[in-house]
Amino acid sequence: MTPHALSLATLAVQVEEVGLGKLILLVFLGIGLLVFFVVFLRYANLYIRSLLTRAGVGLFDMFAMSLRRVNPAAIVNARVMLVQARIDGVDKRDLEAHLLAGGNVERVVLALIAADRAGLGLDFRTAASIDLAGRDLLEAVRTSVTPKVIDCPNPASGKTEIAAVAKDGIQVLARARVTVRTNLARLVGGAGEETIIARVGEGIVSTIGSSVDHKAVLENPDGISKVVLARGLDAGTAYEIVSIDIADVDIGINIGARLQADQAEADKRVAQAMAEKRRAMAVAAEQEQQALVVENRAKVVLAEAQVPKAIAQALTSGNLGVMDLYRLRNIESDTKMRGSIGEDPSSSAGDSGELQ
Repeated sequence: MTPHALSLATLAVQVEEVGLGKLILLVFLGIGLLVFFVVFLRYANLYIRSLLTRAGVGLFDMFAMSLRRVNPAAIVNARVMLVQARIDGVDKRDLEAHLLAGGNVERVVLALIAADRAGLGLDFRTAASIDLAGRDLLEAVRTSVTPKVIDCPNPASGKTEIAAVAKDGIQVLARARVTVRTNLARLVGGAGEETIIARVGEGIVSTIGSSVDHKAVLENPDGISKVVLARGLDAGTAYEIVSIDIADVDIGINIGARLQADQAEADKRVAQAMAEKRRAMAVAAEQEQQALVVENRAKVVLAEAQVPKAIAQALTSGNLGVMDLYRLRNIESDTKMRGSIGEDPSSSAGDSGELQ
């Protein structure tokens, strides 16, 4: 083969290699354009919205979010709201991390916007921690801006009034309305509405209980709210108490009189029990005495039964004669006759009437 032919063959091989490389390059370029076209079609609406609002979320950022299983629409919407509200310092990576942690990005952003407009100075880190703690951040911000009213006691518990007793024993029924606003600094770890209701109820009961009489409570119910409010009942809670207003005060039952009546009834029962005890003891003593009388009578009968034996023995031994026995019998008969003569005539007439 001539050198000229060899160079032509080499040139042909090089041309073939160059064409193959271009083909491969074109294939990869086509695949890339196809992928770009698919991604663009999928996120075209979000990308155009982000581009027009200067949200700062790019097309490939959206694609990367999809790979990380993050909803790009939530991040773009959050960024759009933050940019339009002129709130800086919240990056899309922070929003994405909060969404991956299980937080509600939309409500956090709405709460940040509301707090910024109200001048509360709420930052994203604090807002994210409150949201992840399970608190309703947006409702807390709204309550901080517009205080809400809590009924004390809570009608849902089945009670409509707080019962307390003044020193004079009269029951006073009170109902209070507590105005509170959220303390964002103590929202995480702070106690809720139940604690506020319990503390206010306890303060009302103790204040009424320390009053001299119920008339003082009725004359100045505002004194109850002032005393209770001065105790700092919102310590350790997620709320700040703005005011405590006594909505209604009524008079209940006379607890003191009822207690005295119950005590008198108890004293009466004790006295009756003691009297019954003494009566039972007297009856027992009477029965014992009657038993002693019967026992003594039995002894007398036994002793009298020995008299005939002694007389017979005296007759046998010659210590007593027959005439002595007759005289003894005469004396005994004379004694019985005298006794019958000396009896009461009315009793004798009664006896005779009964016989008739």
